[in-house]
Formats: sequence, structure tokens, C-alpha cells
Amino acid sequence: MGITKTDIFNEQQNKLATILKALAHPARIAILQHIIKQNACICNDLVNELGLAQATISQHLRELKNIGIIKGNIEGTSVCYCIDEEIWLQIKSELTLFFTEDVKTKKSC
Repeated sequence: MGITKTDIFNEQQNKLATILKALAHPARIAILQHIIKQNACICNDLVNELGLAQATISQHLRELKNIGIIKGNIEGTSVCYCIDEEIWLQIKSELTLFFTEDVKTKKSC
């Protein structure tokens, strides 16, 4: 397997790729949707809702936490997860900038 050459890309390209990589799993999208709908939740809620193993849910939560889109607060023996609104808006802005770039196509494409 080759080494990725992230250093040849600019900061914005690397940041966007990291965000999209973390979001590029249907379970993570479902987790975010559930957290948004419930305003907050614990891992066991997600296990019951999605039907995935607790370890699998924890791995997906870790990926989402790595990009900062969710944060967790310890409540007793559980961690309650919620959306980090500041990071959510930053990611929304990054994606909006990317998807609003003008695309000029030629008819001979």
C-alpha cells in the first residue's frame, strides 16, 4: 500500500478530505441524524436505534469526535453525546464553499 502525499495539497483540501472521510459511512450519518433528532444521546441509545454492536458504535463515535462534530459529556457511567454547534457550522461552511464553486462544462465533455 502506498503512502498518501497529503503534503502536496493545500490545507483546505486536506481539511475537506478529512471531514468527508469521517462522514463517508452510513452509520455515521445515521448517528448524527439520531443525535440531532434527540438533541443528545448515549451510546446505548444508538445501539438500540441502529442495531449495531456497542463496540462498532464506539468506533464510529470516535471518528466523529476526531473531526470535532460531536462532543461528549460524562454523566455517571455513561457519556452523553451532542453536536458541537460551532464545528457543525464550520463544516457546513466548508462544504458550502466547495459545492458553490462554479462548474463550467463544455458540451464535448
